[in-house]
Amino acid sequence: MKSSQVTIKDLAKTLGISPSTVSRALNDHPDISPETKKEVNDLAKKLNYEPNVVAQNLRSQKTNTIGVIIPEIVHFFFSTVISGIEEVAYKAGYTVMFCQTSESYEREVKDTKALLNQRIDGLIVSFSKETQNFEHFQEVSKKIPLVLFDRETDELNVSKIVVDDYDGAAMATQHLINQKSERIAHLAGPDNLTIGAERKRGYEDTLRKNNMKVNPDYILPCFKGNLEEGFHAMQRLLDLPTPPDAVFCTNDTAAMGAMKAIKEAGLEIPKDIALVGFSNWQFSSLIEPQLTTVAQPGVDMGRAAAKRLIAELKDKELREQPIRQVLKTDLIIRKSSKRS
Repeated sequence: MKSSQVTIKDLAKTLGISPSTVSRALNDHPDISPETKKEVNDLAKKLNYEPNVVAQNLRSQKTNTIGVIIPEIVHFFFSTVISGIEEVAYKAGYTVMFCQTSESYEREVKDTKALLNQRIDGLIVSFSKETQNFEHFQEVSKKIPLVLFDRETDELNVSKIVVDDYDGAAMATQHLINQKSERIAHLAGPDNLTIGAERKRGYEDTLRKNNMKVNPDYILPCFKGNLEEGFHAMQRLLDLPTPPDAVFCTNDTAAMGAMKAIKEAGLEIPKDIALVGFSNWQFSSLIEPQLTTVAQPGVDMGRAAAKRLIAELKDKELREQPIRQVLKTDLIIRKSSKRS
């Protein structure tokens, strides 16, 4: 008999007892004697018996599976969040199913339906840059626990785990001011995402607090936040009659593109233009000069999101008391901005 074919009925027949007695013995039921429990468990181990998880889940209406929707798997920040989610989920006995939207709203809706069809117990989400309509997530939240991370919206009354983007941007801008920068530009993320709006707000408020003018010519959109967009945005800044002497970028990839444009223009970093990114991607410490950046606690964010979701799975009342947990960022100063 193949081990994969061993059932409770097989164990019962071999031992000459009822299947219900075998089932209760395997589940350590108090009505079953220690002797019978030992006999059943010894035989189960000998025959490599494995419980039918699918059948158990159908009876309990649970799959012990958590769904996760993210914009990009290859993105360094999201990959660190995944590590945190998996660490907590697996320790708690949950498996994790991931879907990548590639920043597409249409794909996000399809992924959500696909995960629900897999009967996930709960869902952790960082929605796409295209997402303006949240009806699909509103429907999810009526059925199972839903936790947002990194990107948030007031459209959903669910728990949210975010970083302090405003404070991170303020630290980055203040650092550039402390390095004697007088004309600080910003390559800005999309305003429809809280992370983009908050980083821009932190930049602008810090300039004002230091009695510096917010020059709209120095704020350029970098909504995709990729290397090419950062490169072309930096070129436009360099073409201004009075170019900036420092740039705060919405992420490290845009900063890397800006660095390329600055170098091709024959300028020195940070002597001519200081540069700060956001996210602390792995490459930020490998490029020359090394990039000053705002580090986000991705692993901690993943852990926090998974812990909250699992807590809501265990206690339904917690779903009626959603939280907003804010994690702190950290400014890592490297050569790209340090003038003194």
